[in-house]
Amino acid sequence: MAEVTLEERGKALEDQFFEKENAQKLAAMKDKLDAQRSREDLRKASGMTDDAVLDKLVGLGLKSNTIAALSLVPLIAVAWADGTIQDNERTAILQGAHGKGLEQGTDGYELLQTWLARKPSEDLFTAWEAYIKTLTVQLNDEQNRLLKNQILGFAKMVAAAAGGILGFGKVSGDEEKVLNRIDGAFPR
Repeated sequence: MAEVTLEERGKALEDQFFEKENAQKLAAMKDKLDAQRSREDLRKASGMTDDAVLDKLVGLGLKSNTIAALSLVPLIAVAWADGTIQDNERTAILQGAHGKGLEQGTDGYELLQTWLARKPSEDLFTAWEAYIKTLTVQLNDEQNRLLKNQILGFAKMVAAAAGGILGFGKVSGDEEKVLNRIDGAFPR
């Protein structure tokens, strides 16, 4: 029986080391690609654009359906604030959703269409507020600021789309109350 030389053992050790290292690198690459896909899925579902916030949400395990609800519930709440959705509010929501990457055929878009056709229960908005309060504890101040600005900014755009007379009263009292609830869900 031939003896295995030190050189042969060294080569076997190197092979094992590099095989394990390559497997770790491949796993890391796969994880990175999965995270990027998840980030893109979340971007499409929510219309959010900030990569740092999206990466944090991916890291927290949020899925695109949750993110769609996260960004769309406030818009729907504002649009339904006075009991009906006006055509210009519907248009603003759909154009804004499209402009932020929410395309027909995506889960977020289909959910949005359902909520535009039928007012969701108040429980949905209450659940959204509770979710935001829990989520924001996981984010840093800058991430919270970006998330709040994006959600509140889009909600204000929908509220302003309702119109008014000669530019006055563009945001109704009921819409203002909903905007204040959205704002209040975020930390100060």
